[in-house]
Amino acid sequence: MNNDTVVLTGNNLTVDDVAQVAINGARVVIAPAAQQKMEDSREFVYKLANSNVPVYGFNTGVGANKDRKIEADYYNQFNVNMVRSHCVALGPEASQAEVRAMIVIRLNTLLLGYTGMSPAIAYMYRDLLNNNITPVVPERGSIGEADIACLSHIALTMIGEGDAYYHGEKMLARNALTKAGLEPITLGPKDGLALVSSNALAAGQGALVLYELKKLITLADVIYSFSLEAFKGNVSPLNEEINRIRRFRGQNESAANVRNILKNSYIWTPNIANALQDPLCFRCACHIHGAVRDSLYYLEELMDIQMNSSDDNPCVLMNQNAIMSCGNFEVVNWAVGFEMLGIVLSHLSRAACFRTIKLSTGNFTGLPRFLTPDQEHVIAFGTIQKPFTALDAEIRHLANPVSMDFYAVAGDIEDHCSNTPYVVQKTRKIVDNLYYILGIEAIHAAQACDLRQEAEFRLGDAGQVVLQKIREVIPFLAQDRNLTIDIANAYKLLKSGVLLDVINS
Repeated sequence: MNNDTVVLTGNNLTVDDVAQVAINGARVVIAPAAQQKMEDSREFVYKLANSNVPVYGFNTGVGANKDRKIEADYYNQFNVNMVRSHCVALGPEASQAEVRAMIVIRLNTLLLGYTGMSPAIAYMYRDLLNNNITPVVPERGSIGEADIACLSHIALTMIGEGDAYYHGEKMLARNALTKAGLEPITLGPKDGLALVSSNALAAGQGALVLYELKKLITLADVIYSFSLEAFKGNVSPLNEEINRIRRFRGQNESAANVRNILKNSYIWTPNIANALQDPLCFRCACHIHGAVRDSLYYLEELMDIQMNSSDDNPCVLMNQNAIMSCGNFEVVNWAVGFEMLGIVLSHLSRAACFRTIKLSTGNFTGLPRFLTPDQEHVIAFGTIQKPFTALDAEIRHLANPVSMDFYAVAGDIEDHCSNTPYVVQKTRKIVDNLYYILGIEAIHAAQACDLRQEAEFRLGDAGQVVLQKIREVIPFLAQDRNLTIDIANAYKLLKSGVLLDVINS
């Protein structure tokens, strides 16, 4: 992969690759060996079907209708009907970046040769991405046993029906194809099932959540470090030996990151801290952030498998001369991984909220209550605790598990699911809330830094950059003003990635 092109082999797609295609518009190229494998798989399926062997979704119906035989002259209409009948998803729309992520992940899994669909489908996936055509995909309606209710809307665009975006402009899908010089595809046997039956919706959205979260956890280290300087906190929990003997990977990485961020800070001056031992929201921050990192490592490993293996049913096994029914669309393993991630992010959120409260409490900081510059005339941050604790309450609610809540559907044959799309979507909302919460913490830390008058107070190199960037969009609070604007600006600053860019430059 380079920044402009991602070569798909079926075996080595990464979260960063997905983001390059989905967010940055990188083109995709199908590796020749993968293309050949896909074409061989299709030829094998035809040979098996022509021998009158029942093939699920090819010459039989699907779901409870698996006992119905499909005649060859009805293949096209049956598959078109399958696509149309599965378009039952509900809004809101998935973002265009998320839909592109779904497409590139599904395309990559097709290249393994275990699906047996027409190669024209893979080429259409590629052409949609490279011509900036993005199907309109409602994101609700899938229960996670393959995202059939939602992915069918991508298939709808391929046959020239429904709506799509062409270079960001919404129009009829047929018109978008025409503008790009593409023709709707003609569906053959098994094509409808291959189009609608995969976990690409949850995987696409999930990959982008992980991509965002890898940035957020580093940003959380930055904001915590800045708050520690503003708080005049104790650095003993950051000691390398103390963390090394604990051995948790994530904890040690966060502690090392914070030590690096705090280079040249006054905070390392002996006996400078306000207290011998800080509140746990400060003392255990690297442990909490480390738990997020450890959860990320676990989940990223599972997502790597998801994006580079087949989740098709049935599965084409050319080496066994067979097409076998299976349950490889079952993703409860990484569904509960995302639920674990939501829980640990709730811990991160709560710690950030408590640090923010402590920063405005004079008994802890030695600064004026609510960080007011004028205790008689300026209220300052006396009310701002309400919105960030409200957002934290949302996060606690969103962290509740939902993967085990399901009905038996499809004629009682589908009696298990994981609700993976919703699990991912609620994790996405948690991450977005955290940008606000960390932004409000940063506002408090900046105000505290500006109020400190001690001669020894001196921010480290990174802290100076953070304060400068905050003050470029949020001035010092000298008089009471509309803080909603400040909160929005802090959110935009953190989400833009500017802080990480300037610190890492």
